[in-house]
Amino acid sequence: MSKIKICGVFMPEDIDAVNEALPDYTGFVFAPSRRQISAAQGHALRAWLDRRILAVGVFVDAVIADIAALCREGVIDMVQLHGNEDADYIERLKDKADVPVIKAVRVQNTAQIEEAQQFACDYLLLDTYAKNSMGGSGRSFDWSLIPPLYKPYFIAGGIDVANINKAVELKPYCIDISSGAETNGLKDYKKIAELVRKVRSVK
Repeated sequence: MSKIKICGVFMPEDIDAVNEALPDYTGFVFAPSRRQISAAQGHALRAWLDRRILAVGVFVDAVIADIAALCREGVIDMVQLHGNEDADYIERLKDKADVPVIKAVRVQNTAQIEEAQQFACDYLLLDTYAKNSMGGSGRSFDWSLIPPLYKPYFIAGGIDVANINKAVELKPYCIDISSGAETNGLKDYKKIAELVRKVRSVK
């Protein structure tokens, strides 16, 4: 059964919503975004988050020491790299922060996904390519480009209640949802609950 991540939570009400639905992961975005939070906000949100939910910090070409500090302080349990971080960056990060690392791939072709498996990350995250954007497009990509992978992967990009069943059929490690769990740019209790229910209903 695939796991589910509700990404881009940034208000106390969002934490209430995920605490009720209990997805496997939730995402705190520390990179430039309308959902971006500060380290101080991260501490406050994490304090209210149900401990059964793992917190993933989302970063774009961030200073490694800053990421390591959030890991060390218990704000995040995993790191998601959504920028141009290379193999050397990932190795240096893993030397400083003893947490699982997810490397995002903005998918353009199959070979690109296969090559990404060589990174020293623990998981891949397959997302939609959009020019001049590191993610958060709200659009899905051509899932037929995904090859058989030996590295577990998260799938993201334009997933919502309408297509989540098709995403589950791909059998990814985790389904990552942000805008698909929102209404008018804000997290929606009912959508979050339905998305979690749909994923959990597949045995």
